[in-house]
Amino acid sequence: MSSVVIISPALSDANNGNWQTAKRWAQMLSKQHRTRITKHWQASDVSDEIMIALHARRSADSIAAWHALRGSRGLIVALTGTDLYRDIQMDTQAQASLDAAGQLIVLQELGINSLPKQHRGKTSVVFQSTTSRKTLAKTDKHLNAVMVGHLRDEKMPQTLFEAARLLKHEKDIRITHIGAGLDEKLAQDAINTEALCAGYIWARGLKHAQTRQRIQRAHVLVHTSKMEGGAHVIMEAVCSGTPVLASRMDGNVGMLGGGYDGYFPVGDASALAALLRRCKNEPTFLDHLSSQCALRAPLFSPLSEQTALLQLVAKAQ
Repeated sequence: MSSVVIISPALSDANNGNWQTAKRWAQMLSKQHRTRITKHWQASDVSDEIMIALHARRSADSIAAWHALRGSRGLIVALTGTDLYRDIQMDTQAQASLDAAGQLIVLQELGINSLPKQHRGKTSVVFQSTTSRKTLAKTDKHLNAVMVGHLRDEKMPQTLFEAARLLKHEKDIRITHIGAGLDEKLAQDAINTEALCAGYIWARGLKHAQTRQRIQRAHVLVHTSKMEGGAHVIMEAVCSGTPVLASRMDGNVGMLGGGYDGYFPVGDASALAALLRRCKNEPTFLDHLSSQCALRAPLFSPLSEQTALLQLVAKAQ
């Protein structure tokens, strides 16, 4: 049994993807190891034997402190979307974290393609997981679409706002947007969209259990991001029997597969609106997307994720 510290830029008060991942990994590893979660690691924390750091840039201080004392031994860095698709291209701290790590984790199968070639040999794909949920009853009065994601630039909520405006005269399409207004301008845009479009509702931030129920009751999940490492909400939808309409970018394609038919170009509100109309008007298309998602669901099983994590920790010892 080893002592494993998980470095998470966000703790429970944030209730975001980083926290959900840290909490789940701690629970999975605790069956064989002592685990704890913290934001910052100091050299005085001598009892820790393995570090798993979420986010190369935001956890860079903890990664550097560990490496200065112990080198790469026992140091695992899990890369987020902002790491892969922005920070490692330009941020020296993120680049230093790649060099320091003994092992790297990416959260979807295309993530490795964004890494410098010298780091790919120490990189593993660990799909995140979630519990399967039964599909709840869905209304037959309108298409019920839901988007889940805090309002920030990486999530591209502007695409959803514009799509809602394009659909504002179509009373049989309803869009519920779940997420806290982390960006003041985007929050105001959501308020303005809600005032103009009867079919768009900004539900603000909800508890995780409430959010999952909304996903279970939706006909389709919308995911508009321009930058993702492997979105937790996509697998929650897939494992709830709810198909996904997603922007075609590596983080989403690496989750749903290259042949998936529910993609729209990043930032293309017209294409998203057209897909929502098609989901409303063609039940067979919605069924087809559901079948495609069901084929991906086994990738997101808790047992698969736990096995991969335990193997990485064993290798790091």
